[in-house]
Amino acid sequence: MKMNYSKYLLLWCCFFILGCSNTKYLPKGDLLYTDGSVKIEDSIIKRKDRKALETELKTLLRPKPNKQILGLRPKLLIYNLAGKPKKEKGIRHWLRTKVGEAPVLFSQVDLEYNSSVLRNYIENRGYFKARAQSDSTRKGGRATAEYKIILSKQYKIKEISFPNDSTDLGKAISRTQRRSLLVPGNPYDLETIKLERERIDARLKEKGFYFFNPDYILAQVDSTKGNQEVNIKLKIKDETPDKAKQAYTINNIIVYPNYSILKDSATYKKDDILQYKDFTIIDSAKTFNPRVYDRTLYFKKGDFYNRKNHNLSLNRFVNLGTFKFVKNEFKVSDSIPNTLDAYYYLTLLPKKFIRFELGASTNSAGYTGTNAKINWNNRNFLGGAELFTLSLFGGADFQVGGKNGGYNIYSFGGEASLILPRLVAPFTWQNSSEFVPKTKMAISYERQNRAQLYSLNSFKTSFGYLWKESARAEHDLKVVNINYVSPNEVTELYQQEILANPSLSKVIEKQLIFGPTYNYTFTNTMQKRKKNTFYFNGELDLAGNITGLIRKANVKKGDTIQFFDVPFSQYIKVKADLRHYLKLGENSKLASRIIAGAGFAYGNNTEMPSSRQFVVGGANSLRAFRAQSIGPGIYQPTATNSTFLPDESGDIKLEFNTEYKTKLFSIVDGALFADAGNIWLLNENPNKLGGQFTKDFMKQIAVGVGAGLRFDFSFLVLRTDLAFPIRQPYPVNGSNWVIDNIDFGSGPWRKDNLILNIAIGYPF
Repeated sequence: MKMNYSKYLLLWCCFFILGCSNTKYLPKGDLLYTDGSVKIEDSIIKRKDRKALETELKTLLRPKPNKQILGLRPKLLIYNLAGKPKKEKGIRHWLRTKVGEAPVLFSQVDLEYNSSVLRNYIENRGYFKARAQSDSTRKGGRATAEYKIILSKQYKIKEISFPNDSTDLGKAISRTQRRSLLVPGNPYDLETIKLERERIDARLKEKGFYFFNPDYILAQVDSTKGNQEVNIKLKIKDETPDKAKQAYTINNIIVYPNYSILKDSATYKKDDILQYKDFTIIDSAKTFNPRVYDRTLYFKKGDFYNRKNHNLSLNRFVNLGTFKFVKNEFKVSDSIPNTLDAYYYLTLLPKKFIRFELGASTNSAGYTGTNAKINWNNRNFLGGAELFTLSLFGGADFQVGGKNGGYNIYSFGGEASLILPRLVAPFTWQNSSEFVPKTKMAISYERQNRAQLYSLNSFKTSFGYLWKESARAEHDLKVVNINYVSPNEVTELYQQEILANPSLSKVIEKQLIFGPTYNYTFTNTMQKRKKNTFYFNGELDLAGNITGLIRKANVKKGDTIQFFDVPFSQYIKVKADLRHYLKLGENSKLASRIIAGAGFAYGNNTEMPSSRQFVVGGANSLRAFRAQSIGPGIYQPTATNSTFLPDESGDIKLEFNTEYKTKLFSIVDGALFADAGNIWLLNENPNKLGGQFTKDFMKQIAVGVGAGLRFDFSFLVLRTDLAFPIRQPYPVNGSNWVIDNIDFGSGPWRKDNLILNIAIGYPF
């Protein structure tokens, strides 16, 4: 590798020297606070537990020192170099206040306060006789703070007692004891006691105790029994109000589906009021079919109040997608004691709206273009909160790469879809999720014209179900999914290219694909506090299987079944996408992904249709390689005489990606990444020698590395990635590894190897 490391060493030294000069900008007589440490001494706990507790305690220290990167404090350096601007605007003010960071001074550190915080924290963890000491170390213009904790033996729980009175509330609390978080033998922990009170309250809220709250539970701790043990007694506070001791049932349920704060409820007429089952619907416009409320509300008259059903009802109203605001309140009924009247105030979103989308893109396959889409939407198409969408779209991509340009792609089409907030099926399906299950029907047409080559007409129609069992897990089942593709206007030029590269004929084959598809997604990435989060997506595509078996299709024996003179596709395809996100710090994380997929064509055809095969390369895949230019196997698409950019696909896919991302400043994040993978054919293809999957598949993995910037504008993320290959799937000068060929100073090397990807959103 031809790199001059001395330049980078010199640059780092310059930054280090500048970083060291940070102390000269400090106020006279003050010091730069650089670190705080916590050490537990004379402890009988295990070393692993001691280190974990020290790390936990260190997070409590205040203030936090200036952030460091490789021993330097770049934000503090920028703050000092910017100086104090004369005006509160301009580049210097922006650098100092937005990019830079003011020095954290040792005079801001209160050693005694931090010691008391540490002592209180460990006492709350059961170390009742612990001591905390503090000291500081000064060196040059810097200072650090050191805290020493001397622990005693941790107190443990000996006995737990729950209320034993005969009141309804006391009995209800006692019945929650089986799942108590307070367990004899476990260490005493104040946080666990707080969680136990919240757990009891949550259980009571499911039993009708609407007015109860955790503060009405008193935990009395007796540590006088000796032997470092405590007895915990839970009791109901004497000052608990009577209404908090009563379980309430639901009386009247009143819904205002077209609510406005400008209209008083007293102005509604008798004709505006509709009684449907247990619900009173007040709506002069008769906006929705009353069955909408029956499917959405989980409360019925006479039910005990249940907070879970309360939240489910609210969330299902929100997820209908027709309301801008959803408000609910419970009032004590005037007519029946110990009952609640439930009121739902629903403010509508505009029923009809138009959305226009305009985008521009450039990709590593040599295309730059633009696309536009206009959507007309109706949120209550049939009076049952159905969403009808009519879309028209078009785009143009201009080829600026490849051996010859001008093979531009023009496309246009339309789609109509209808989403029903219910399951349309011959069976009844009870769903207790907070998300409304949906039925989706869609039909679309798209025409794609590749200038000078061919045109493709694509017709699609589908019928299926969408449902979420929770905020983490989602299902998408298309019971019917039909796709018909027909070529048109194939030019003589393309026919000649097929003679040189027969695999190009697959693109213009007529295709009829029908069969069910299933997609499952699980993710907990919305839990921002978790250190490890995951995302999983699994796909199953079954095309023509039942039809092929019934008709006994066998292309190998010449028994090909056709519909409308088109052989239908018969295959099984599975794909799994697993991602892991490791939070390394407040503003940095490591993201990793593995994709594995395989497709098996049989019966009515020997190969999967090209539109259903796997590809690698591009902005969201192997970023060091042009889109769809890798594989299959060790096949070299660039070795053909085709004038087109490579467009390769395969039956098997394996891909690995990992990316380290950290915040640089303001809205700019930096990333370092590595990608690896390839595709293969299940069966040997004489037109793509070396493309078949074999036991040596791991030796055919392509690898690329790179760096990039992410500009987070909150409403979108603009991503730029610059990458280059370090391993090819096929040997180059006797070796697959091409690290020795890296030469950033060479123009030809940069032209052939550096790939710039500009995209919207993160790669994974």
